[in-house]
Amino acid sequence: MKSETIGDATFETWTPDEVEQAMKAGEIVLIDVRTPQEFMFEHIEGALLMPMAFFKAQALPGQSDKRIVLHCGSGARSEKVSRATVEAGLRTIAHMEGGFGAWKTAKKPYIGTDMSTGAPKKVA
Repeated sequence: MKSETIGDATFETWTPDEVEQAMKAGEIVLIDVRTPQEFMFEHIEGALLMPMAFFKAQALPGQSDKRIVLHCGSGARSEKVSRATVEAGLRTIAHMEGGFGAWKTAKKPYIGTDMSTGAPKKVA
């Protein structure tokens, strides 16, 4: 993980491997900042949705038990939203480098859409 200090805050950039390991260990809350349509088509199982268009840093849960890691499609939106949370006063925030695209490139499991039925399906 890469870490950057911004004032008295810490901004972290996690790899898909680090996110996957932390999710399996129950150490993080993964928040997807993509649109509802993107999320419904395919998403990381267990991720919560808080679209960038409606994102409110003050609505994020506390981080006493689990860290918050944001992600989007490529990493650009989640980095922008992460930096905005620092400006809003959060002292520690992280995002996943490369976003969902990097997750898929790394062959991590996710929930996709079965195009023949429209139903969700696990993709490995």
